[in-house]
Amino acid sequence: MLDTIPNAEEMTDLVGEHLYEVWNNLRALINDKYDMDCIWDKGGKKWTYEYKYRKGGKTLCALYAKENCIGFMIIFGKDERLKFETHRETYSKKIQEIYDNTQIYHDGKWIMFEPTDTSLFDDFIRLLNIKRKPNRK
Repeated sequence: MLDTIPNAEEMTDLVGEHLYEVWNNLRALINDKYDMDCIWDKGGKKWTYEYKYRKGGKTLCALYAKENCIGFMIIFGKDERLKFETHRETYSKKIQEIYDNTQIYHDGKWIMFEPTDTSLFDDFIRLLNIKRKPNRK
């Protein structure tokens, strides 16, 4: 857990004004569809911050921030990979490419996207729907 949650100015200084706007748009999109516990943490070795969406001990996804970069990670287990692969051609080429280039671990496929705009957001929501149906109307 973080001692202090970064404020808007700190986040803007870290990722830049444009990416902070993308970050906030992605958070708003997820918050609009999902009622989840949101947890700030340290970002490990590669990232400065982690912002995780969890409910009932299960993680939906996580957002990451580091200098001039934001990340969106979703972890797919075996069943979720099968659901994606069944409909993969309906996703953008970029989503398919990142999915294909992501290593599979014993506990799933940890898919990291580094959005620079909102163009993949519709696909992100569809990926989240594979993990969990939205619980907000």
